[in-house]
Parts: sequence; C-alpha cells; structure tokens
Amino acid sequence: LFIAPSVFSDTTVEAYVRQLQASYKGVQSLKADFTQSYEWGNRNRVEKGSVIFARGGRMRWEYEKPQDKLFVSDGKHVILYVPEAKQMTRSSVKEAEDIRVPFRLLLSRLDLHKVFDKIEFADDALEHDADDRLLRGYPKRGDESGIHEVLMEITPQFDIRQLEVVYADRSRMNFKFSATEKNVSVSPDMFRFTPPEGTEIIDQK
Repeated sequence: LFIAPSVFSDTTVEAYVRQLQASYKGVQSLKADFTQSYEWGNRNRVEKGSVIFARGGRMRWEYEKPQDKLFVSDGKHVILYVPEAKQMTRSSVKEAEDIRVPFRLLLSRLDLHKVFDKIEFADDALEHDADDRLLRGYPKRGDESGIHEVLMEITPQFDIRQLEVVYADRSRMNFKFSATEKNVSVSPDMFRFTPPEGTEIIDQK
C-alpha cells in the first residue's frame, strides 16, 4: 500500500530521527532474516539468509539461497567466503567498498546526520506497511560514492524493515529484514572465520 503522509502524526523529521537513534542506544546485538535484491536494467538477482549485528561494528551475514556465502566483519576487517569457489576475499573495513559495510555502524553509533546531507519523510516512495514510516536520505559526497539516495522503512518499534540504495545509474540494492530480535546472545567467535585448508585467499588493499 502507498500511504499518504497526512495519515501520520505531525512529527517533524528531526524529532523522528532523534527517536530512531535513541531507540538503538541500549541495543547490544540484533538478529534478523534478510532478502537482498539487486535490480539493474531488466535484470534482478535475489539472495536470502540471516544476519547478526553486534556492538563494535561486528556483523555476520550468512547467505543460504541461491548460493552459500559468508560475509563477516570483526569491526576492523571484512571477509567474504564463497565455499563453491573455495575462495575468500579479505580487506580492511576502511578500504572495503561493499554496500554491507555501512551496516556495521547500526549499533555502534547510529548518527544519520554523519551519513546524509539531507533527510526527509518519503512515505510514498516505496510500497510499505501502513504503520511504518519511510525516510529518504541523500548521502554526503553522493556523486563520489555513486549513490543517489537511500530509502529506509522503519516500524513503530523502530526496527528497520527495509533499506533500499538507489545508485546514480538508477540501479537498486534492496534489503528486507524480518523476524528481528534485539539483544540476542552472541559469541566473539561468530565474527571470526578461518577458511578451510585449500581455500584461495585474496587480500584487497
């Protein structure tokens, strides 16, 4: 359903963003199922799995469909392991350009104004649940990053239900999250990975 902004309360964007950011201050970890889709031209790729975020910029994305993959960050480095290819790519967080990397800030220091030049309500931009709100953010140095805008669907509980990145060429990367759980038990070992013997390791600099 496309919901007109007038349906919602008269909360300002600034007040809403403050509430959203405050809601994550006590969250130490977060777990969810996800569907990731990428659309460019008339092509579309869809992947599914589960993800865990934890304080300190740590995260673990386990892809199950259509191919097993593992994307892990310990807060300093990120690795992508593809079992079928017997290959692991490793890079520092600062050097990584992967679209999943910004998610590591979700629990560490959620500050949208450090990421976006402008934030606005955009409740007609995407199909969404009637009780949710949509935010549109225009990234700082967007022309340099190649990202035109970011859309975020937020539930009344301030869970991020959907996040869509719109690139300058109008291709789109969309993440949908479900079964979200906050403050789940996590182990430091979940954010480390030792590849099996015989794995090709590629260090990106």
